[in-house]
Amino acid sequence: MASYTKGEARAWAREKLNGVAQVTIPTMTNDFKRINEKAVRHDVRLAKEHGFIGSLAISEVPMSEDEHDQFQKIMIDEAGKDFIVVHHAVFNTLEDNIEMVKKAEANGCELVLLGYPPHFYPQSLEDVYQYTKAFCDATNLAVMLFPIPIWGFTRLDPSDIPVSILRRLVDECPNIVAIKAEGGQPYIMSLIEVHREFHKEVVIASPLEYEYLTMGQLLDIPFCGTNYSAFFGPTIPRAHKLIQQGKFDEVTQIFYQIDPMRRAVGSIGFGGPGLASRLMWKYQAWLQGYNGGPIRHPQMRVYAKDMALLRNATKAAGLNPTSDPDEAFFVGRNPS
Repeated sequence: MASYTKGEARAWAREKLNGVAQVTIPTMTNDFKRINEKAVRHDVRLAKEHGFIGSLAISEVPMSEDEHDQFQKIMIDEAGKDFIVVHHAVFNTLEDNIEMVKKAEANGCELVLLGYPPHFYPQSLEDVYQYTKAFCDATNLAVMLFPIPIWGFTRLDPSDIPVSILRRLVDECPNIVAIKAEGGQPYIMSLIEVHREFHKEVVIASPLEYEYLTMGQLLDIPFCGTNYSAFFGPTIPRAHKLIQQGKFDEVTQIFYQIDPMRRAVGSIGFGGPGLASRLMWKYQAWLQGYNGGPIRHPQMRVYAKDMALLRNATKAAGLNPTSDPDEAFFVGRNPS
């Protein structure tokens, strides 16, 4: 159970959501039959060592709801009290998401990232509001809203979820504690607008490292997450601390240092319309010591040319990727 009541959720978030949160992608055993517990624990331990304050328990990979529940329990057990495991609410239907968030609450999750399933095709912004409110009303957990073009809401509004809808939700749902501000990408107007309107009420999260390292020098943005920043090892958590200390020249140096890695990711892309390549994210993290290893098919493939590009970019940035050969990635550091 959460350490706060529904009415205390925003105060909890204001205290706890100060740092960087990445993602944990589940690893299967080498026969693809079960969750690889040793691999999951390895990834959570390393995330803590790298200075992250939490990690998203990814659900956008092929596994059953029971397997996801098991995966989340392993993460929570390994995390302990000083590391936030974020529930990933993007299951197939609203009803499924409500059922799974109740399990997450029982497991000890304390934060939810709310997404929208591919078969949710709202006819109006009111439909988005109703779905979101129904979910938030059904849980006592702290919820982070997530405006972003991948949901397909841009046809309804260029900001994806406009301030008018966000305002109703923030006013009516006391457990909405944060907004992951990626609406209207690739532009930053929605981030600016959301911060201006809500930063005194809820935590504003800027998850994209290239936006956070820049806008964090101008705006009070305490939370960077959830994101693929395991690719950079401990670098983004270190940059977050420097931002909090006002050491902006050092942050700017980090921004330019990791530019080869940023450009490599940009040239490959995040995977395709509406879906991140989780296997690619897993490879990026593996370069920095995370487990790697099997994910069930169907899954987007990782090719040698892309692995070479990412590895060489990591070397160019001076972040010392693993010397293990790329074929070892597909087995993982804790095979089972």
